[in-house]
Amino acid sequence: MISDFRSDTLTKPTPAMLQAMFSAEVGDDVFGEDPSITALELKAAVLFGKEAALFCPSGTMANQIAIKAHTSSPGELICDQLSHVYLYEVGGIAFHSGLSVSLTASPLGIITPEDILARINPETDLHKPITELVVLENTCNKGGGSCYELERMQAIGKTCREKGLKLHLDGARIFNAAVAKGYSPIEIGAEFNSISICLSKGLGAPVGSLLLGETGFIRRAKRLRKLFGGGMRQAGYLAAAGIYALDHHIDRLAEDHSRARILGAALSELHYIEEVFPVETNIVIARLNASINIPDFLKNLSEMGVKAVPFGPQLIRFVTHLDVDDRHIDYAISVLKKI
Repeated sequence: MISDFRSDTLTKPTPAMLQAMFSAEVGDDVFGEDPSITALELKAAVLFGKEAALFCPSGTMANQIAIKAHTSSPGELICDQLSHVYLYEVGGIAFHSGLSVSLTASPLGIITPEDILARINPETDLHKPITELVVLENTCNKGGGSCYELERMQAIGKTCREKGLKLHLDGARIFNAAVAKGYSPIEIGAEFNSISICLSKGLGAPVGSLLLGETGFIRRAKRLRKLFGGGMRQAGYLAAAGIYALDHHIDRLAEDHSRARILGAALSELHYIEEVFPVETNIVIARLNASINIPDFLKNLSEMGVKAVPFGPQLIRFVTHLDVDDRHIDYAISVLKKI
């Protein structure tokens, strides 16, 4: 047996999702004539209470388009030091948008209003760029799938409105957070100027993310998507998978969370594990003691059919997803106990 916990991007379309893809009605989306893409964009926008949406090839593209559409160079963006937009998007903030970044150092990547207030540059200070945008990540990947409480997002939204800042949500795993915390997409949408959501992580679609916002913002974003090389033609086959995912794969995320908690509890009992980050959703991060060589450890695990990834000094990450069931969890625990 192979238990592959490297990422929730590894999932393959279910038979029912494939059938939806094969049955999709398509057209040329650059001409605005792909009905499946139009339907997906409308569905996502309505779900979060936004005016419009834009289908993008990736979450990185959706985030970087949002950052550029909200700002002007030179300016500054506030995000946490664990943020995906800062760590894992190839320096796109600087390359695409010409922005400085002011980093918070919040526990598990969960920013507070006070963090933001402390980093807003006075417009009268000619030595510093103007603060324009705040980016949150929910759930926070490097925080171990950590989640914002609704009240925290609402407080941050209020702070940004009062200070004239735009607020973007990197919601790659926002449905994991919503399922774990019990808030709704509408409640989330009310606090943000823009939101990116990923269809190819926990929701199990093969490709794609969506960027949500007001009509004028999405109009600018569509031009930027073309500039970034993201204009697509008969991509409705992919959009159909996204529609199926939104209809059928949100509630089941609770199963991934439950399995992650079981795996996290088992890891915490092992003699070579120093710490397991709090498990709120589908990501489990464990810190191994200093005597263990991480590459050798992961190689040994892989040879026994359990796959995970390194995630920092002495850290490894496991992610549960659509293609991991109870058998995979049981097998992984049995292997981990043998080491």
